[in-house]
Amino acid sequence: MKLTLKTLTMLLLLSALNSCQQKNQLPPPIDRANMDMNFHPADDFYRYANNGWLEANPITDEYSRYGSFEQVRKLNDQQLNDLVTAIQKDKSAPQGSNRQKIRDFFNSAMDTISIEQAGFTPLMPFIERINAIEDKAQIPAEIGWLHGLGVSPLFGFFATQDRKNVEMNIASLSQGGLGMTDREYYLRDDDRTREIREAYKGFIQTLFSLAGHSEAEAKEATEAVMQIETRLAEASMTRVELRNREATYNKMTMNELHRLAPAFDWDTYTSSIGVQIDDLNVAQPLFAAEVSKLMAEVPLENWRTYLKWNLLRSNAPYLSSDFDQASFDFYGRTLRGTPAQQERWKRAISALNGALGEAVGEEYVAVHFPAEAKQRMEELVEYLRQAFSQRIDRLDWMSDATKEKAQEKLKTINVKIGYPDTWIDYSRVDIRNQPYVLNRFEANRFSFQRNMEKIGQPVDRDEWFMSPQTVNAYYSPTLNEIVFPAGILQPPFFFMHGDDAVNFGAIGMVIGHEMTHGFDDQGRKFAADGNMVDWWIAEDAEGFEARAAVLRNQFDNYVFLDTVNLTGRLTIGENIADLGGLTIAYQALQNKLEKDGQPGLIDGFTPEQRFFIAYAQVWRNHIREQELRRQIAEGPHPPGEARVNGIVYNLQEFYDAFGIEEGQGARFIPVRERAKIW
Repeated sequence: MKLTLKTLTMLLLLSALNSCQQKNQLPPPIDRANMDMNFHPADDFYRYANNGWLEANPITDEYSRYGSFEQVRKLNDQQLNDLVTAIQKDKSAPQGSNRQKIRDFFNSAMDTISIEQAGFTPLMPFIERINAIEDKAQIPAEIGWLHGLGVSPLFGFFATQDRKNVEMNIASLSQGGLGMTDREYYLRDDDRTREIREAYKGFIQTLFSLAGHSEAEAKEATEAVMQIETRLAEASMTRVELRNREATYNKMTMNELHRLAPAFDWDTYTSSIGVQIDDLNVAQPLFAAEVSKLMAEVPLENWRTYLKWNLLRSNAPYLSSDFDQASFDFYGRTLRGTPAQQERWKRAISALNGALGEAVGEEYVAVHFPAEAKQRMEELVEYLRQAFSQRIDRLDWMSDATKEKAQEKLKTINVKIGYPDTWIDYSRVDIRNQPYVLNRFEANRFSFQRNMEKIGQPVDRDEWFMSPQTVNAYYSPTLNEIVFPAGILQPPFFFMHGDDAVNFGAIGMVIGHEMTHGFDDQGRKFAADGNMVDWWIAEDAEGFEARAAVLRNQFDNYVFLDTVNLTGRLTIGENIADLGGLTIAYQALQNKLEKDGQPGLIDGFTPEQRFFIAYAQVWRNHIREQELRRQIAEGPHPPGEARVNGIVYNLQEFYDAFGIEEGQGARFIPVRERAKIW
């Protein structure tokens, strides 16, 4: 067919019309129906911006929390399910290909008939191996074997960047081995903690009973597990202590580790996982010493029980429904307050993402991530970088010498958007038509081995630590990089066809947030090359700490459920990143408007108002009481309401945008009491 000029013109017009229609079908970035004008911005900006959405989108039984993040994950899950359904129909996928592995893994997760028929039997060979342990000298090797399966008894062991030699990977030994998600659940004595602890004991007893133990044996097993885990909890650092990067960097030789923890045979452990090391980072030396004491003092039978418990607990969701339901009852209902499990296909998609994340991600971005999105993100990043540079230059509390170092670090922040340039090679993963839990073991074994192979090797700076379909972003202090997977680059975080104000307020703030993590209370201790060194003049460090203390104290006094206070020392990194990110994103928007001109009112709001409303939309969410209590206890992210109301009232630009006068409103903060860092 020969295209005439007239025909070509008509095709271009039709294409433009179709594109326009698609844009018009998208919901507006700022929808008054999502807001509530009964709330005044001076009193409760979170509700002003979000209450309409909260009322129109009640939380359903499958969620402990439901907001913008969950809304986008829900969409992504459906998109991924459609992709997997297409892959299931693709009979041409050769054995050993990523598509074959995606298909067989997902099919094994969805084959509930076979899973129910098999019950506990897929784990029997593994249980029998543990039962066959005849001497405590065998325990270190068995722990290594379990670690290789993705089961995590006693401690964590993994490769990571050496914080003081970031071009190389080092082995790291860290606290772990707990079945409850925080040490405090073993140690505190308030009503809620006792309720959780008793439910956990019931969970242990239930799984041992389902695995064929008598009631008396299950009770005895429960006591053995609780004794070991309670001692591990007592020796563990608190979550606040874990934020201290200096305290968790303790590089030592293997000989020094042997002297610190002599009763545990570390050489046998490392041999069992196929690594040979000369030195490592022992993140919590007191914990390692307690591991040694436990090794010497705990009877062999209790060790067998503890190892079996870790195997059962880690894999209960991938066995028959009685095991699966028992796991959900504790981790879902008790800890998070979630009334019902998600549909099976959603849980299968989640497990698939964990097992073959980049294989799935490669399929995802090919369909759902347009090149224009990456281009617009790259432009936004550079506006944020420029704005941050301007803010640093204007600081009156930082010396020129420290400013120079800060500018160097900012300039060298690496940015990754969308998806990696090189995909993970899954050729060694043996996913096939076999029980679901065995496919899980195969994926876990590959992931563990791949991590172990990094020890003593140069760091791969092209590697990603989130799959492309993930609805999140991160900053790495040792790599000095910010990463934005494709999954988060959609409304309400990113509007491909939205105005600058909403994009700077939403994803622009997220960009600024991740950049600011390089300069928060812990990130600031890493230099431009990623090494953990002190590059601050002492007076500047003191000035920073004084300003951070204002924000920390504000969050210490932020109260939920009438009596539950946030812990400022736990959330301070995220709080600094939110405050800095919002400040920098606002500056970036002003730079863009100065360049392009003011657009005037859109939907009745100024660009500045739209900026702050878009920010608030990102953090809207329902949250159940149990999940709220868990989030506050475990941190480090404060609840969504606090990420809005705890931040915006520190910015004069916010007051100006909404015409809030001195002293007006329930949340007004006098200028001298506001937190201002960057």
